[in-house]
Amino acid sequence: MQERQKRSQRSESRQTEQYGEGRAKSRTGGGQNREISQRLENGRVKGWSRARAETAGIFFAKPMRDKEYVTMMDPFKLKYGNTLTCTLLIPALIADVFWIACIMASLGGTMNVILDLSTSYSICISAAVAIIYTLLGGMFSVAYTDVIQMVIIFISLWVCVPFLMLNPLSADIMLTAFNGTFQAPWVGMLEPEDVGLWTDDFLVLSLGGLAYQALHQRILSAASSKEAQVTCFVAAGFSSIMGIPSVLIGAVAASTHWNMTSYGSPSPYDRGEAGKILPIALQHLTPNYISIIGIGAVAAAVMSSMDSGLLSAASLFTNNIYKTLIRKQASDRELQWVIKISVTVVGLVGMGLAFLGNNVLTFWMLSTDVIYTMILPQFICVLFCPISNGYGVLGGYSAAGVLRLLSGEPLLHFPPAIHFPGCRLIDGVYVQHFPCRTLAMLVSLCFIILISYVTSLLFEKGLLPKRWDILQVRTHSAPSRAVEKSNADNNQPAASDQLLDTTC
Repeated sequence: MQERQKRSQRSESRQTEQYGEGRAKSRTGGGQNREISQRLENGRVKGWSRARAETAGIFFAKPMRDKEYVTMMDPFKLKYGNTLTCTLLIPALIADVFWIACIMASLGGTMNVILDLSTSYSICISAAVAIIYTLLGGMFSVAYTDVIQMVIIFISLWVCVPFLMLNPLSADIMLTAFNGTFQAPWVGMLEPEDVGLWTDDFLVLSLGGLAYQALHQRILSAASSKEAQVTCFVAAGFSSIMGIPSVLIGAVAASTHWNMTSYGSPSPYDRGEAGKILPIALQHLTPNYISIIGIGAVAAAVMSSMDSGLLSAASLFTNNIYKTLIRKQASDRELQWVIKISVTVVGLVGMGLAFLGNNVLTFWMLSTDVIYTMILPQFICVLFCPISNGYGVLGGYSAAGVLRLLSGEPLLHFPPAIHFPGCRLIDGVYVQHFPCRTLAMLVSLCFIILISYVTSLLFEKGLLPKRWDILQVRTHSAPSRAVEKSNADNNQPAASDQLLDTTC
Protein backbone atom coordinates (compact mmCIF):
# COMPACT_ATOMS: atom_id res chain seq x y z
CA MET A 1 0.00 0.00 0.00
CA GLN A 2 2.80 2.43 0.87
CA GLU A 3 4.55 1.62 -2.39
CA ARG A 4 1.38 2.37 -4.35
CA GLN A 5 0.94 5.70 -2.51
CA LYS A 6 4.51 6.69 -3.36
CA ARG A 7 3.96 5.80 -6.98
CA SER A 8 0.71 7.78 -7.05
CA GLN A 9 2.38 10.88 -5.58
CA ARG A 10 5.24 10.59 -8.04
CA SER A 11 2.71 10.29 -10.87
CA GLU A 12 0.96 13.55 -9.95
CA SER A 13 4.19 15.48 -10.39
CA ARG A 14 4.84 13.79 -13.74
CA GLN A 15 1.46 13.96 -15.50
CA THR A 16 2.22 17.00 -17.64
CA GLU A 17 5.62 15.54 -18.46
CA GLN A 18 3.98 12.23 -19.39
CA TYR A 19 1.65 13.87 -21.88
CA GLY A 20 4.58 15.71 -23.38
CA GLU A 21 6.60 12.54 -23.83
CA GLY A 22 3.79 10.78 -25.64
CA ARG A 23 3.25 13.78 -27.88
CA ALA A 24 6.95 14.23 -28.56
CA LYS A 25 7.42 10.62 -29.56
CA SER A 26 5.02 10.99 -32.47
CA ARG A 27 6.21 14.46 -33.48
CA THR A 28 9.98 14.16 -33.66
CA GLY A 29 12.34 16.12 -35.83
CA GLY A 30 12.54 13.07 -38.07
CA GLY A 31 8.75 13.08 -38.20
CA GLN A 32 8.71 16.72 -39.29
CA ASN A 33 11.21 16.04 -42.07
CA ARG A 34 9.25 12.98 -43.12
CA GLU A 35 5.87 14.69 -43.24
CA ILE A 36 7.13 17.74 -45.11
CA SER A 37 8.95 15.60 -47.69
CA GLN A 38 5.73 13.64 -48.22
CA ARG A 39 3.90 16.87 -48.91
CA LEU A 40 6.52 17.88 -51.48
CA GLU A 41 6.78 14.48 -53.17
CA ASN A 42 3.23 13.30 -53.67
CA GLY A 43 0.77 15.57 -51.92
CA ARG A 44 -0.20 12.99 -49.32
CA VAL A 45 -1.13 14.14 -45.85
CA LYS A 46 -0.02 11.35 -43.56
CA GLY A 47 -2.05 12.53 -40.57
CA TRP A 48 -3.14 8.90 -40.65
CA SER A 49 -0.24 7.99 -38.39
CA ARG A 50 -1.80 10.02 -35.58
CA ALA A 51 -4.75 7.62 -35.46
CA ARG A 52 -2.50 5.07 -33.76
CA ALA A 53 -2.39 7.10 -30.53
CA GLU A 54 -6.18 7.15 -30.36
CA THR A 55 -6.41 3.44 -31.22
CA ALA A 56 -3.81 2.62 -28.56
CA GLY A 57 -5.78 4.60 -25.99
CA ILE A 58 -9.05 2.85 -26.82
CA PHE A 59 -7.92 -0.76 -27.16
CA PHE A 60 -4.41 -1.34 -25.80
CA ALA A 61 -3.62 1.07 -22.96
CA LYS A 62 -6.02 -0.41 -20.41
CA PRO A 63 -5.18 -4.14 -20.76
CA MET A 64 -1.45 -3.43 -20.90
CA ARG A 65 -1.39 -1.10 -17.88
CA ASP A 66 -3.93 -3.02 -15.76
CA LYS A 67 -1.75 -6.13 -15.91
CA GLU A 68 1.29 -4.04 -14.94
CA TYR A 69 3.60 -5.24 -17.67
CA VAL A 70 7.04 -3.65 -17.83
CA THR A 71 7.76 -4.07 -21.56
CA MET A 72 5.63 -4.83 -24.60
CA MET A 73 7.10 -8.35 -24.74
CA ASP A 74 5.97 -9.36 -21.23
CA PRO A 75 2.58 -10.80 -22.32
CA PHE A 76 4.41 -12.94 -24.89
CA LYS A 77 6.84 -14.25 -22.25
CA LEU A 78 4.04 -15.10 -19.84
CA LYS A 79 1.93 -16.91 -22.42
CA TYR A 80 4.38 -18.50 -24.85
CA GLY A 81 7.62 -18.78 -22.89
CA ASN A 82 11.02 -17.23 -23.41
CA THR A 83 12.16 -19.07 -26.53
CA LEU A 84 9.21 -18.14 -28.74
CA THR A 85 9.29 -14.58 -27.45
CA CYS A 86 12.87 -14.25 -28.66
CA THR A 87 11.80 -15.16 -32.20
CA LEU A 88 9.26 -12.33 -32.08
CA LEU A 89 11.96 -9.94 -30.91
CA ILE A 90 13.80 -10.21 -34.22
CA PRO A 91 11.33 -8.12 -36.28
CA ALA A 92 10.88 -5.73 -33.34
CA LEU A 93 14.63 -5.11 -33.22
CA ILE A 94 14.77 -4.75 -37.01
CA ALA A 95 12.03 -2.12 -36.83
CA ASP A 96 13.94 -0.23 -34.13
CA VAL A 97 17.09 -0.26 -36.25
CA PHE A 98 15.17 1.08 -39.26
CA TRP A 99 13.69 3.81 -37.08
CA ILE A 100 17.15 4.79 -35.84
CA ALA A 101 18.40 4.86 -39.44
CA CYS A 102 15.47 7.14 -40.26
CA ILE A 103 16.46 9.57 -37.51
CA MET A 104 20.15 9.45 -38.47
CA ALA A 105 19.29 10.15 -42.10
CA SER A 106 17.19 13.10 -40.98
CA LEU A 107 19.87 14.48 -38.68
CA GLY A 108 22.60 13.84 -41.24
CA GLY A 109 20.60 15.69 -43.87
CA THR A 110 20.05 18.61 -41.52
CA MET A 111 23.76 18.84 -40.66
CA ASN A 112 24.61 18.53 -44.34
CA VAL A 113 22.58 21.67 -45.01
CA ILE A 114 23.74 23.59 -41.92
CA LEU A 115 27.48 22.84 -42.06
CA ASP A 116 27.81 22.03 -45.77
CA LEU A 117 29.46 18.71 -44.90
CA SER A 118 29.10 15.59 -47.01
CA THR A 119 26.22 13.34 -46.06
CA SER A 120 28.61 10.57 -44.93
CA TYR A 121 30.49 12.84 -42.53
CA SER A 122 27.22 14.27 -41.26
CA ILE A 123 25.80 10.83 -40.50
CA CYS A 124 29.03 9.74 -38.73
CA ILE A 125 29.06 12.83 -36.54
CA SER A 126 25.35 12.45 -35.81
CA ALA A 127 25.78 8.81 -34.82
CA ALA A 128 28.75 9.53 -32.54
CA VAL A 129 26.98 12.38 -30.76
CA ALA A 130 23.73 10.42 -30.41
CA ILE A 131 25.40 7.30 -28.99
CA ILE A 132 27.51 9.23 -26.47
CA TYR A 133 24.55 11.40 -25.51
CA THR A 134 22.35 8.34 -24.92
CA LEU A 135 25.01 6.49 -22.90
CA LEU A 136 25.46 9.50 -20.63
CA GLY A 137 21.78 10.36 -20.27
CA GLY A 138 20.02 7.00 -20.07
CA MET A 139 16.28 7.07 -19.44
CA PHE A 140 16.63 10.45 -17.74
CA SER A 141 17.35 11.96 -21.15
CA VAL A 142 14.25 10.34 -22.64
CA ALA A 143 11.94 11.51 -19.87
CA TYR A 144 12.89 15.16 -19.86
CA THR A 145 14.37 16.03 -23.25
CA ASP A 146 11.26 14.72 -25.03
CA VAL A 147 9.17 17.36 -23.27
CA ILE A 148 11.72 20.07 -24.06
CA GLN A 149 11.80 18.82 -27.65
CA MET A 150 8.05 19.26 -28.04
CA VAL A 151 8.10 22.83 -26.78
CA ILE A 152 11.12 23.83 -28.89
CA ILE A 153 9.89 22.39 -32.16
CA PHE A 154 6.36 23.75 -31.68
CA ILE A 155 7.53 27.31 -31.05
CA SER A 156 10.35 27.36 -33.59
CA LEU A 157 8.36 26.01 -36.54
CA TRP A 158 5.49 28.40 -35.93
CA VAL A 159 8.00 31.25 -35.80
CA CYS A 160 9.34 30.15 -39.20
CA VAL A 161 5.99 29.62 -40.94
CA PRO A 162 5.08 33.32 -41.50
CA PHE A 163 8.50 34.07 -43.02
CA LEU A 164 8.19 31.07 -45.35
CA MET A 165 4.67 31.88 -46.49
CA LEU A 166 5.42 35.58 -47.07
CA ASN A 167 8.66 35.11 -48.99
CA PRO A 168 8.37 36.70 -52.49
CA LEU A 169 9.65 33.64 -54.36
CA SER A 170 6.73 31.39 -53.42
CA ALA A 171 3.26 31.52 -54.94
CA ASP A 172 0.07 31.57 -52.88
CA ILE A 173 -0.38 28.02 -51.59
CA MET A 174 -4.13 28.30 -52.10
CA LEU A 175 -3.55 28.86 -55.82
CA THR A 176 -1.01 26.04 -56.17
CA ALA A 177 -3.04 23.49 -54.21
CA PHE A 178 -4.71 22.14 -57.35
CA ASN A 179 -2.90 24.04 -60.11
CA GLY A 180 0.64 23.35 -61.24
CA THR A 181 2.66 26.58 -61.18
CA PHE A 182 6.36 25.99 -60.60
CA GLN A 183 5.82 22.34 -59.67
CA ALA A 184 2.98 19.84 -59.52
CA PRO A 185 -0.02 20.72 -57.27
CA TRP A 186 0.84 20.03 -53.66
CA VAL A 187 -2.52 18.50 -52.75
CA GLY A 188 -2.15 15.68 -55.23
CA MET A 189 -4.84 13.45 -56.69
CA LEU A 190 -6.04 9.94 -55.94
CA GLU A 191 -6.14 7.92 -59.13
CA PRO A 192 -8.51 4.91 -59.24
CA GLU A 193 -5.62 2.50 -59.80
CA ASP A 194 -3.92 3.81 -56.63
CA VAL A 195 -6.83 3.09 -54.26
CA GLY A 196 -5.33 -0.21 -53.11
CA LEU A 197 -1.92 1.33 -52.48
CA TRP A 198 -3.41 4.25 -50.54
CA THR A 199 -5.58 1.88 -48.50
CA ASP A 200 -2.50 -0.15 -47.64
CA ASP A 201 -0.57 2.99 -46.66
CA PHE A 202 -3.48 4.21 -44.54
CA LEU A 203 -3.69 0.97 -42.55
CA VAL A 204 0.07 0.57 -42.20
CA LEU A 205 0.56 4.12 -40.94
CA SER A 206 -2.53 4.11 -38.71
CA LEU A 207 -1.99 0.73 -37.08
CA GLY A 208 1.67 -0.13 -37.63
CA GLY A 209 2.95 1.71 -34.58
CA LEU A 210 0.56 -0.02 -32.19
CA ALA A 211 3.07 -2.82 -31.55
CA TYR A 212 6.06 -0.54 -31.11
CA GLN A 213 7.99 -0.73 -27.84
CA ALA A 214 8.57 3.04 -27.63
CA LEU A 215 4.79 3.66 -27.62
CA HIS A 216 4.13 1.17 -24.83
CA GLN A 217 7.14 2.52 -22.95
CA ARG A 218 4.99 5.62 -22.38
CA ILE A 219 1.78 3.72 -21.67
CA LEU A 220 3.41 1.45 -19.09
CA SER A 221 5.11 4.37 -17.33
CA ALA A 222 1.71 5.83 -16.39
CA ALA A 223 0.49 5.32 -12.83
CA SER A 224 -2.90 3.94 -13.90
CA SER A 225 -4.73 2.71 -16.97
CA LYS A 226 -6.89 5.84 -16.98
CA GLU A 227 -3.84 8.08 -17.08
CA ALA A 228 -2.36 5.93 -19.86
CA GLN A 229 -5.53 6.36 -21.93
CA VAL A 230 -5.67 10.11 -21.33
CA THR A 231 -2.01 10.36 -22.35
CA CYS A 232 -2.79 8.69 -25.69
CA PHE A 233 -5.80 10.91 -26.41
CA VAL A 234 -3.99 14.13 -25.47
CA ALA A 235 -0.99 13.10 -27.57
CA ALA A 236 -3.25 12.45 -30.57
CA GLY A 237 -4.85 15.88 -30.22
CA PHE A 238 -1.57 17.76 -29.94
CA SER A 239 -0.16 15.73 -32.80
CA SER A 240 -2.81 17.11 -35.14
CA ILE A 241 -2.04 20.68 -34.06
CA MET A 242 1.70 20.23 -34.42
CA GLY A 243 1.30 18.68 -37.85
CA ILE A 244 -0.03 21.96 -39.29
CA PRO A 245 3.41 23.62 -39.73
CA SER A 246 4.65 20.53 -41.56
CA VAL A 247 1.82 20.75 -44.08
CA LEU A 248 2.31 24.50 -44.59
CA ILE A 249 6.09 24.26 -45.06
CA GLY A 250 5.72 21.39 -47.52
CA ALA A 251 3.09 23.35 -49.43
CA VAL A 252 5.35 26.41 -49.61
CA ALA A 253 8.25 24.28 -50.86
CA ALA A 254 6.03 22.84 -53.61
CA SER A 255 4.94 26.39 -54.55
CA THR A 256 8.42 27.93 -54.80
CA HIS A 257 10.26 29.05 -57.94
CA TRP A 258 13.54 27.43 -56.88
CA ASN A 259 15.45 28.76 -59.88
CA MET A 260 15.14 32.26 -58.39
CA THR A 261 16.48 31.22 -54.97
CA SER A 262 20.06 30.73 -53.80
CA TYR A 263 19.39 26.99 -54.07
CA GLY A 264 19.02 27.22 -57.83
CA SER A 265 17.59 24.85 -60.39
CA PRO A 266 16.48 22.06 -60.56
CA SER A 267 14.15 21.83 -57.57
CA PRO A 268 14.91 19.68 -54.48
CA TYR A 269 12.44 17.07 -55.71
CA ASP A 270 14.16 16.80 -59.09
CA ARG A 271 17.56 16.52 -57.38
CA GLY A 272 16.33 13.69 -55.17
CA GLU A 273 16.65 15.84 -52.03
CA ALA A 274 13.00 15.89 -51.01
CA GLY A 275 13.97 14.17 -47.74
CA LYS A 276 15.99 17.28 -46.79
CA ILE A 277 13.32 19.78 -47.77
CA LEU A 278 12.77 21.19 -44.27
CA PRO A 279 16.34 22.45 -43.69
CA ILE A 280 16.60 23.45 -47.38
CA ALA A 281 13.44 25.54 -47.20
CA LEU A 282 14.51 27.19 -43.96
CA GLN A 283 17.96 28.03 -45.30
CA HIS A 284 16.94 29.42 -48.69
CA LEU A 285 13.49 30.93 -48.05
CA THR A 286 13.91 32.68 -44.69
CA PRO A 287 16.30 35.26 -43.21
CA ASN A 288 19.49 33.83 -41.71
CA TYR A 289 18.49 34.33 -38.10
CA ILE A 290 15.16 32.56 -38.69
CA SER A 291 16.78 29.65 -40.50
CA ILE A 292 19.24 29.21 -37.62
CA ILE A 293 16.37 29.04 -35.14
CA GLY A 294 14.39 26.55 -37.21
CA ILE A 295 17.22 24.27 -38.28
CA GLY A 296 18.78 24.26 -34.80
CA ALA A 297 15.46 23.32 -33.23
CA VAL A 298 14.92 20.48 -35.70
CA ALA A 299 18.44 19.16 -35.08
CA ALA A 300 17.84 19.23 -31.32
CA ALA A 301 14.49 17.49 -31.73
CA VAL A 302 15.97 14.75 -33.90
CA MET A 303 18.74 14.17 -31.37
CA SER A 304 16.19 13.87 -28.60
CA SER A 305 14.33 11.23 -30.60
CA MET A 306 17.45 9.15 -31.08
CA ASP A 307 17.91 8.16 -27.45
CA SER A 308 14.41 6.73 -27.23
CA GLY A 309 14.99 4.42 -30.20
CA LEU A 310 18.43 3.33 -29.00
CA LEU A 311 17.23 2.56 -25.48
CA SER A 312 14.14 0.78 -26.79
CA ALA A 313 16.22 -1.65 -28.87
CA ALA A 314 18.86 -2.07 -26.16
CA SER A 315 16.30 -2.79 -23.44
CA LEU A 316 14.47 -5.33 -25.60
CA PHE A 317 17.69 -7.23 -26.28
CA THR A 318 19.01 -7.04 -22.71
CA ASN A 319 15.80 -7.97 -20.86
CA ASN A 320 14.34 -10.50 -23.27
CA ILE A 321 17.37 -12.17 -24.86
CA TYR A 322 20.53 -11.68 -22.81
CA LYS A 323 18.99 -11.92 -19.34
CA THR A 324 16.45 -14.58 -20.33
CA LEU A 325 18.48 -16.94 -22.53
CA ILE A 326 22.17 -16.09 -22.44
CA ARG A 327 22.94 -15.12 -18.82
CA LYS A 328 20.03 -15.74 -16.48
CA GLN A 329 22.16 -14.96 -13.41
CA ALA A 330 23.62 -11.72 -14.76
CA SER A 331 24.18 -9.02 -12.15
CA ASP A 332 22.77 -5.51 -12.42
CA ARG A 333 26.21 -4.13 -13.20
CA GLU A 334 26.67 -6.66 -16.00
CA LEU A 335 23.27 -5.78 -17.46
CA GLN A 336 24.18 -2.09 -17.42
CA TRP A 337 27.24 -2.87 -19.51
CA VAL A 338 25.17 -5.01 -21.87
CA ILE A 339 22.78 -2.10 -22.39
CA LYS A 340 25.69 0.24 -23.11
CA ILE A 341 27.19 -2.17 -25.62
CA SER A 342 23.76 -2.75 -27.20
CA VAL A 343 23.19 0.99 -27.57
CA THR A 344 26.55 1.30 -29.34
CA VAL A 345 25.98 -1.67 -31.65
CA VAL A 346 22.44 -0.63 -32.58
CA GLY A 347 23.63 2.91 -33.23
CA LEU A 348 26.41 1.69 -35.53
CA VAL A 349 24.06 -0.62 -37.44
CA GLY A 350 21.59 2.23 -37.88
CA MET A 351 24.44 4.42 -39.12
CA GLY A 352 25.40 1.77 -41.66
CA LEU A 353 21.84 1.63 -42.99
CA ALA A 354 21.69 5.42 -43.19
CA PHE A 355 24.71 5.28 -45.53
CA LEU A 356 22.70 3.16 -47.97
CA GLY A 357 20.23 5.96 -48.59
CA ASN A 358 19.37 9.27 -46.98
CA ASN A 359 15.64 9.16 -47.68
CA VAL A 360 13.92 9.57 -44.31
CA LEU A 361 10.61 8.28 -45.65
CA THR A 362 12.16 5.00 -46.83
CA PHE A 363 13.46 3.96 -43.40
CA TRP A 364 10.33 5.14 -41.60
CA MET A 365 8.07 3.15 -43.93
CA LEU A 366 10.23 0.03 -43.58
CA SER A 367 10.16 0.30 -39.79
CA THR A 368 6.37 0.58 -39.72
CA ASP A 369 6.00 -2.14 -42.36
CA VAL A 370 7.91 -4.71 -40.28
CA ILE A 371 5.86 -3.98 -37.17
CA TYR A 372 2.54 -4.01 -39.04
CA THR A 373 2.99 -7.31 -40.87
CA MET A 374 5.03 -9.34 -38.36
CA ILE A 375 4.27 -8.09 -34.83
CA LEU A 376 0.81 -6.48 -34.84
CA PRO A 377 -1.19 -9.70 -35.49
CA GLN A 378 0.83 -11.46 -32.78
CA PHE A 379 0.23 -8.59 -30.37
CA ILE A 380 -3.52 -8.58 -31.02
CA CYS A 381 -3.77 -12.32 -30.43
CA VAL A 382 -1.71 -12.41 -27.25
CA LEU A 383 -3.94 -9.75 -25.66
CA PHE A 384 -7.39 -10.57 -27.03
CA CYS A 385 -7.33 -14.19 -28.27
CA PRO A 386 -7.11 -16.63 -25.33
CA ILE A 387 -6.87 -19.66 -27.61
CA SER A 388 -3.64 -18.55 -29.30
CA ASN A 389 -0.59 -20.74 -28.64
CA GLY A 390 2.99 -21.27 -29.76
CA TYR A 391 2.08 -23.29 -32.84
CA GLY A 392 -0.16 -20.50 -34.04
CA VAL A 393 2.62 -18.00 -33.37
CA LEU A 394 5.07 -19.90 -35.56
CA GLY A 395 2.48 -20.44 -38.29
CA GLY A 396 1.43 -16.80 -38.42
CA TYR A 397 5.00 -15.58 -38.14
CA SER A 398 6.14 -17.77 -41.05
CA ALA A 399 3.13 -16.97 -43.23
CA ALA A 400 3.55 -13.20 -42.82
CA GLY A 401 7.29 -13.31 -43.45
CA VAL A 402 7.08 -15.47 -46.57
CA LEU A 403 4.16 -13.57 -48.09
CA ARG A 404 5.77 -10.20 -47.39
CA LEU A 405 9.07 -11.25 -48.98
CA LEU A 406 7.33 -12.66 -52.04
CA SER A 407 5.44 -9.38 -52.45
CA GLY A 408 8.68 -7.45 -53.01
CA GLU A 409 9.65 -4.01 -51.74
CA PRO A 410 10.12 -1.11 -54.21
CA LEU A 411 11.81 1.06 -51.57
CA LEU A 412 14.67 -1.47 -51.52
CA HIS A 413 14.39 -2.27 -55.24
CA PHE A 414 13.51 -5.84 -54.23
CA PRO A 415 11.47 -7.41 -57.07
CA PRO A 416 8.24 -9.28 -56.25
CA ALA A 417 7.86 -12.99 -56.90
CA ILE A 418 4.06 -12.67 -56.74
CA HIS A 419 2.43 -10.08 -58.99
CA PHE A 420 -0.86 -9.16 -57.36
CA PRO A 421 -3.61 -7.44 -59.40
CA GLY A 422 -2.52 -3.92 -60.32
CA CYS A 423 1.24 -4.58 -60.09
CA ARG A 424 2.99 -2.16 -62.46
CA LEU A 425 6.52 -1.47 -63.65
CA ILE A 426 7.37 2.16 -62.77
CA ASP A 427 10.82 3.56 -63.57
CA GLY A 428 12.24 0.05 -63.78
CA VAL A 429 10.79 -1.03 -60.40
CA TYR A 430 7.72 -3.20 -59.88
CA VAL A 431 5.21 -1.52 -57.54
CA GLN A 432 2.33 -3.45 -55.98
CA HIS A 433 -0.92 -1.46 -56.09
CA PHE A 434 -2.73 -4.24 -54.24
CA PRO A 435 -2.77 -3.92 -50.40
CA CYS A 436 -0.25 -6.75 -50.04
CA ARG A 437 1.03 -5.66 -46.60
CA THR A 438 -2.48 -5.71 -45.18
CA LEU A 439 -3.02 -9.10 -46.83
CA ALA A 440 0.12 -10.43 -45.12
CA MET A 441 -1.08 -9.09 -41.77
CA LEU A 442 -4.56 -10.62 -42.14
CA VAL A 443 -3.17 -13.96 -43.33
CA SER A 444 -0.89 -14.02 -40.29
CA LEU A 445 -3.83 -13.24 -37.99
CA CYS A 446 -5.94 -16.03 -39.52
CA PHE A 447 -3.07 -18.52 -39.35
CA ILE A 448 -2.46 -17.77 -35.66
CA ILE A 449 -6.11 -18.32 -34.72
CA LEU A 450 -6.70 -21.34 -36.98
CA ILE A 451 -3.50 -23.23 -36.15
CA SER A 452 -3.87 -22.46 -32.44
CA TYR A 453 -7.44 -23.77 -32.43
CA VAL A 454 -6.59 -26.95 -34.34
CA THR A 455 -3.50 -27.81 -32.27
CA SER A 456 -5.26 -27.09 -28.98
CA LEU A 457 -8.13 -29.33 -30.04
CA LEU A 458 -5.82 -32.15 -31.12
CA PHE A 459 -3.83 -32.17 -27.87
CA GLU A 460 -6.76 -31.60 -25.50
CA LYS A 461 -8.85 -34.34 -27.11
CA GLY A 462 -5.92 -36.73 -27.01
CA LEU A 463 -5.81 -37.09 -30.79
CA LEU A 464 -2.09 -36.38 -30.62
CA PRO A 465 0.16 -37.78 -27.86
CA LYS A 466 1.33 -35.31 -25.24
CA ARG A 467 4.97 -36.10 -25.94
CA TRP A 468 4.54 -34.42 -29.33
CA ASP A 469 3.57 -31.16 -27.64
CA ILE A 470 7.07 -29.69 -27.83
CA LEU A 471 5.79 -26.14 -27.35
CA GLN A 472 3.82 -27.15 -24.25
CA VAL A 473 0.47 -25.69 -25.28
CA ARG A 474 -1.22 -26.69 -22.05
CA THR A 475 1.62 -25.40 -19.89
CA HIS A 476 1.84 -22.00 -21.53
CA SER A 477 -1.84 -21.20 -21.47
CA ALA A 478 -2.80 -17.64 -20.64
CA PRO A 479 -1.88 -16.88 -17.01
CA SER A 480 -4.45 -15.56 -14.63
CA ARG A 481 -4.49 -11.90 -13.75
CA ALA A 482 -3.36 -12.74 -10.23
CA VAL A 483 -0.29 -14.55 -11.53
CA GLU A 484 0.55 -11.65 -13.84
CA LYS A 485 0.07 -9.14 -11.06
CA SER A 486 2.22 -11.12 -8.66
CA ASN A 487 4.94 -11.35 -11.30
CA ALA A 488 4.84 -7.62 -11.89
CA ASP A 489 4.77 -6.66 -8.21
CA ASN A 490 7.31 -9.11 -6.82
CA ASN A 491 9.77 -10.00 -9.56
CA GLN A 492 10.02 -6.84 -11.66
CA PRO A 493 10.39 -3.12 -10.99
CA ALA A 494 7.26 -1.00 -11.03
CA ALA A 495 6.29 0.15 -14.49
CA SER A 496 6.03 3.78 -13.40
CA ASP A 497 9.61 3.68 -12.12
CA GLN A 498 11.15 3.01 -15.53
CA LEU A 499 11.40 6.58 -16.78
CA LEU A 500 12.92 7.73 -13.50
CA ASP A 501 15.88 5.39 -13.86
CA THR A 502 18.89 7.48 -14.83
CA THR A 503 21.23 4.55 -15.27
CA CYS A 504 22.11 3.13 -18.63
